Formats: sequence, C-alpha cells, structure tokens
Amino acid sequence: MQLFYTPDLEPTANSFTFDSNESKHIIKVLRKRIGDQLWITNGSGYLFEANIIGDTIKKCEVEIISSKKTHAKSHKLHMVVAPTKMNDRYEWFLEKATEIGVDEITPIICDRSERKVLKLERMNRVLESAMKQSLQTYLPVLNDPIPLSEFLDKPVTGLQFIAHCEETERHELKRRVTADKDITILIGPEGDFSLQEIARALQKGYAPVAMGKTRLRTETAAIVACTIVASINNG
Repeated sequence: MQLFYTPDLEPTANSFTFDSNESKHIIKVLRKRIGDQLWITNGSGYLFEANIIGDTIKKCEVEIISSKKTHAKSHKLHMVVAPTKMNDRYEWFLEKATEIGVDEITPIICDRSERKVLKLERMNRVLESAMKQSLQTYLPVLNDPIPLSEFLDKPVTGLQFIAHCEETERHELKRRVTADKDITILIGPEGDFSLQEIARALQKGYAPVAMGKTRLRTETAAIVACTIVASINNG
C-alpha cells in the first residue's frame, strides 16, 4: 500500500485533482494509469480510496470511491524539544517521532540553545513523508519556535514532564506515564536546561523525569520519550 497526502481533500468530495508536481510524480515516476487505485489521506484522520480517471502529467484526476475516518488515539503526545545544533538530527527526531506516534511538536529556544532558526517548511515535508511512509492518517502539528519562558506560560492539560540531567531527584519516565492521558514532555538542548529554567518548569507543575541511566543527546532523549509513551499506551 502506498499513501498519498493532500490537505485539501474534503471528506464529502467525489473527485479530486492533484497539483502539477504530485501529478507528475504519480503519472511519470510511478507510472500510474487510468483505472489504477490510489490511497489518499488529508492528514486529518481520513483515508480515501480512489481510482485514476485522468492521467496527464500536469493533471492527475481521481474519482473518490470511499472515505473512512480513522479513530484518533486515546491520548495526545506533545513533544516540546529544543532544536539541535545540526538540522539533520532534529529532522531525524521529527521523522522517527512521527512513525512512533507523536501528535504535536513545539521547538523551544532555551538559555543554552545553539540554534534558534529552523527551516519549518522543510521540516513539515519530513513530517508528511514520515506520515505517508508509516501509513498514518493524522499529520503531527509542528508549531513555530518559541522561547521556553513563553511556552511555560501557556496552559497545558494532562501529564507534564521535564527531562533534565541535573543530579536531583527524578523519576523514570516509564514509571510516571499513565495510559490514555495527554502528555507534554520538555526536552532541552545539548547543554541541558539551565537551573533557572528547571526551577521555573517545576513551579509550573512539570515533574522531573529521567530516560534511563545514561546521558542522552537531545534527539535521542526525545525518541526514547516517544517510545515509552507509545509502549505504555499500546501495551
């Protein structure tokens, strides 16, 4: 099964025409022809079955045969992760987190952040590709970067955790996660959160957690957190 993505496809649509770029990919690269079946998602939970009725390179048109809304998970995972120094490491996190099952990502700018500018358009393409590859129908939300101080002022529902490396009392994340609960997890930059940032997060109700016995890179810690949440909710 190969999944295509277009956010403009409405659940009530009877037909749809792909843009020129996607049409060229479908017809010229994948060599699809009239009568071939396609599976499409709009990234909002719908899965469409369609047949090609027009197969020109600039205009691939499909007839919608059926549409089905897939059930959303019983929990939402919001990963709030500082950008890594190297863009490709953050993109790796986005790809793998999408495959595992993240719902929302917010890049946070911290006291020790080395990177403060992100290529969001490119990163959204990474999310789209990972969603299609893993045959999911919900596209994770990627928010604009925001200073940690501003994020901590936002209301948050569900469980709230901050993962840091300071030698203070922390609990293993796997022992604090509860199934079917919304979860927000803060992951700091390579130099970790500052003591002031940790203190403020604790004041805002974030519980301190650890991912294990070893010191992890930002993107590794974020993936471990996603995996723990997924395993507890899917177990």
